Amino acid sequence: MTGQFAAFENGFKHLVDLLASVLFYSIGGFPFIVLWLIIASVFFTLYLRWVNFRLFSHAIKVARGDYDRKEHAGEVSHLQALLSALSATVGLGSIAGVSVAVAIGGPGAVFWIVLSGLFGMSSKFAEVTLSMCYRKIDKNGKVYGGPFQYLSDGLHEYGHPILAGVLPLLFAVFCFGGVLGCIMFQSNQAVKILTNTFTSLHDLDWLISLLIATLAFVVLIGSIKRIARVAEAVVPLKGVLYLICVIIILLANMGHIVPALADIVTQAFNPKAASGGFIGMLAISFKRASFANEAGFGSATITHSAARTEEPVREASIALLEPFFVAVITLLTGLMVTVTGTYAGGSISDGVMIASRSFATVSDWFPVMLAINVCIFAYSTIIGWSYYGEITWTYLFGKHPLGLQFYTLFFCIVTFLGGIMKFGLVLDFADLLSLGMSLPNLIGVYIMRKRIKSEMELYISKYGISN
Repeated sequence: MTGQFAAFENGFKHLVDLLASVLFYSIGGFPFIVLWLIIASVFFTLYLRWVNFRLFSHAIKVARGDYDRKEHAGEVSHLQALLSALSATVGLGSIAGVSVAVAIGGPGAVFWIVLSGLFGMSSKFAEVTLSMCYRKIDKNGKVYGGPFQYLSDGLHEYGHPILAGVLPLLFAVFCFGGVLGCIMFQSNQAVKILTNTFTSLHDLDWLISLLIATLAFVVLIGSIKRIARVAEAVVPLKGVLYLICVIIILLANMGHIVPALADIVTQAFNPKAASGGFIGMLAISFKRASFANEAGFGSATITHSAARTEEPVREASIALLEPFFVAVITLLTGLMVTVTGTYAGGSISDGVMIASRSFATVSDWFPVMLAINVCIFAYSTIIGWSYYGEITWTYLFGKHPLGLQFYTLFFCIVTFLGGIMKFGLVLDFADLLSLGMSLPNLIGVYIMRKRIKSEMELYISKYGISN
């Protein structure tokens, strides 16, 4: 059985390497797909006249329910849509991914990861606006939105029938693969920290992975409404609990905070800050940032489409908060591993254990708190991405109940497999397919940019939002 699994892993690795040779083709030291995301985030920030900051305060008002109307079409409130999206977006990429970036690129990587998040707010706004404009609601009130709709209907409307046929299909393939890669990543890191933190669980990786898959199944059978209810309870918990723990660690190392911040800023422009030099540091920083905040992927638009509203820009404005919140989490994570020095000598295979070593500097039992945090992060992200997978499956294979039951079973099997595979391979697969979604998604967003800008300007004028 072990030999068969090793053969499966080896074949899986060859497939990942083949796809990576195309999407991660190096251009001036940058993987192509990472450069593609960077350019988009900067372009939409400038094209939409710094919408990431102009609508930030308005987004806060929307999140607290000032504009909620139960009579509007949709399945969940603005806040539930945001929390459901955050349940998928704020995952272990913000802990394990950032820790790895600092280990490889040095403290300067934190600067670029945070900057990427701030610019990514604009990409997120652009894609969610389109998703709200072209979403569909069936006779039962179920919402279907995201790139499947705006890449199809929108590009047809713009006179690009060939692209309207090819891009949604290409996105669906990448998205489904991205769903599998992401849930494998989350499951893998949850299993790793539990088996490393609790000696009694050391040889029970398969059992922990099975438990995670089972817990995911319980929520999967309820679709977006159940996911939204779980997210409403779990997302604030995982954010607050993790932030409290990190703040305790920073307070315990208060004397090192200012020097660490200085290192983050100065080494951000230091060619010697990373193995591979300055370009190498930028590449790993933006790669990890993109995986953490998902701006430009198009994935989160699927969840935001379910919001009850008649104003596309209203939901798009609240989507701005996603990359911002991720930027805060990543900054604190990066600062934590910097002040404690636990990033030194770390590698990709260490993953979340770099952060665990930071927690251990406070007390021998404190890594237990991280283990709890990691499990909450992983579980909420898994159920968030399950909805993306369901919508993608429906687009590819239809809405037949038996097919959806098969999807649920398949999703849980992959969740289980992710928990027992090698982390480096899982991370590469997650990066490859998740980042790949941005290729067809952003082509469509670029083409329909004028619709995004006109919707934004009309909304700002209609509600008297100051510029």
